[in-house]
Amino acid sequence: MAPKKVFGIVLAGGEGKRLMPLTADRAKPAVPFGGNFRLIDFALSNLVNSGLQKIVVLTQYKSHSLDRHVAETWRMEGLLGSYVASVPAQQRLGKRWFAGSADAILQSLNLLRDERPDIVVVVGADHVYRMDFHQMIEAHIASGRSATVAAIRQPIGLADQFGVIQVDPDDPTKIDAFLEKPKDAVGLADSPGEILASMGNYVFDADALVDAVLRDGQIESSAHDMGGDIVPDFVSRGDAGVYDLQRNDVPGSNERDRYYWRDVGTIDSFFDAHMDLIAPVPVFNLYNQDWPIFNQQTNLPPAKFVRDANGNTGSTVDSIVALGCLLSGAQVERSVIGPWCGIDSGAKVLDSIVFERASIGAGAVVNRAILDKDVVIAPGAQVGVDRETDEGRGFTVTESGITVVGKGVRVEA
Repeated sequence: MAPKKVFGIVLAGGEGKRLMPLTADRAKPAVPFGGNFRLIDFALSNLVNSGLQKIVVLTQYKSHSLDRHVAETWRMEGLLGSYVASVPAQQRLGKRWFAGSADAILQSLNLLRDERPDIVVVVGADHVYRMDFHQMIEAHIASGRSATVAAIRQPIGLADQFGVIQVDPDDPTKIDAFLEKPKDAVGLADSPGEILASMGNYVFDADALVDAVLRDGQIESSAHDMGGDIVPDFVSRGDAGVYDLQRNDVPGSNERDRYYWRDVGTIDSFFDAHMDLIAPVPVFNLYNQDWPIFNQQTNLPPAKFVRDANGNTGSTVDSIVALGCLLSGAQVERSVIGPWCGIDSGAKVLDSIVFERASIGAGAVVNRAILDKDVVIAPGAQVGVDRETDEGRGFTVTESGITVVGKGVRVEA
């Protein structure tokens, strides 16, 4: 029997309002992460590592930097018909934007008609995780169902933060109900303290997906959402299965990061995910060579750590420092520093995330902060030290005390 033709769709059209101001000038999937990466690199790496060779990225809001990143980074072998292509909203069904993730697929059905796949893998573009989709596809085909939803186990106390999958009592691979952020979730039979939360990743029989989005497009009251409308439609017809991430075995993973999955939709979760990277034994391991997270390959010199003009040595501990950085007599602790950053004599960067080309002057202090690209912290200036001062400057400060400085801002002492 001929192998199934598999097509990948990455949904990358969201605004990312909860990540403002990091999304003020870019789409959420294009937000830098982990020093060298963009958020979309995790979804695309998982698909490519899983053997998918034809993938489209559906974009919409502020998509220039995202489109450019996909074009420059994700160059596949055209001779073999492989590609990762960015596809902006085409307004094929009228002068309107995507009304939801299902509508994004509806407005892009020409892509499926061109490729005529048997199986379609649909994933979000803004989660941090590793997953072998080939194993999920095999489970989907074996189930005989038309739709399969990937799920991860979460504490039952967090059920009201997720789309929760309730399984059939007689068949734990069949979805009995799909509940959106329930207050009274019931735990799993084999683990009463846990629920199955949707990861926002799906596998469909192609013809069934086309039929579902066409029918959904005719329902005026629909929100046209994959999780909120399309999946419940399959569930109502008894045609939806669940794929527990515990069944997935990613090469090179360890017990600490095997089932790691993080939705980085808020500033606090984005910050926490970075802290997971820099733990001495990382909660999420970027150094797994058997399942690499691919990123843009740029011509940058190595990072450099030197004494300052007075011979004072700095220190960098529990941190990630990207290529092109120059640290001169500075103190960096529990932080992630992006490419081309300069940190001068006596400056302190503590528990922070610094994006590309930021400059931190001598004696400056950056504490529990996120600095976007091209931010300049003048000598002696402070960020994240005094909440009232930061808020008075117009910076975003979360309830937990994380200060965010927007792109290109200069902070004076």
